Amino acid sequence: MNKMKNIYNFLIVLIVISSCASKEDIYYLQDAERNAAGSITYPAVLIQPNDILKIVVESLNPDAAIPYNKGGLVGNQNQTVEVLQLSGYLVDINGSINFPVLGAISTKNKTPNALGDDIKTKLIAGGHLSNPNVDVRLINAKVTVLGEVNSPGTYNFTEYNISLFQALGYAGDLTINGKRDDILITREIDGVRKVAHINLTSSEFMKSPYYFVKPNDLIIVNPNDPRVKSSGFVGNVGTLATVISLVLSLTILITTR
Repeated sequence: MNKMKNIYNFLIVLIVISSCASKEDIYYLQDAERNAAGSITYPAVLIQPNDILKIVVESLNPDAAIPYNKGGLVGNQNQTVEVLQLSGYLVDINGSINFPVLGAISTKNKTPNALGDDIKTKLIAGGHLSNPNVDVRLINAKVTVLGEVNSPGTYNFTEYNISLFQALGYAGDLTINGKRDDILITREIDGVRKVAHINLTSSEFMKSPYYFVKPNDLIIVNPNDPRVKSSGFVGNVGTLATVISLVLSLTILITTR
């Protein structure tokens, strides 16, 4: 009987040890001091098909700029993002927008600022406006975060650049069961899909192109090993221990008769 009890205790200890995660699996940026200092380069965001742009043209003569503004946006600062998206410029699959008076304008390989400069040049060269100011903003930037986070979903942002940590913060951070050393990111730029695996426990990724999130990125947080094990045939460690205890108890009863 003592031998059976020893086997039981050994199995319980083995189960507990195998289900635990170390701090190396949980802590973020464990070597942060190594890359804490240094300059930050903010990447340019190129306009992509299906982007929605808000374009406002201003002039010293406000009335002269009205024909070049879609939906009378000049001076109207109280519109919601949803309304702006409906009245904005949708970039077609060829990377073009249809601009008032000027017609089709290509957005390929252009940032919002570069497109604004291009429109300004066309307005001046065509004799439309003498010294206009053209402001271009992307108004449907979004990131999708799925998997082992507290609030999975799709989140809109208005900044030009947000970090991966900011995106995960929108989703309420990783759960304790999230696999921090293998975050999956898929990114589509100019019709090409790229996939990257990011280790949040190391600061090395802060030097990579994936430190900053791009519009339409998909971030997937997979479950860690303890979570995967607990979702198998036996639901959790407590249940497994109970099953083993019952089996050993029955074995003891049978062998002692």
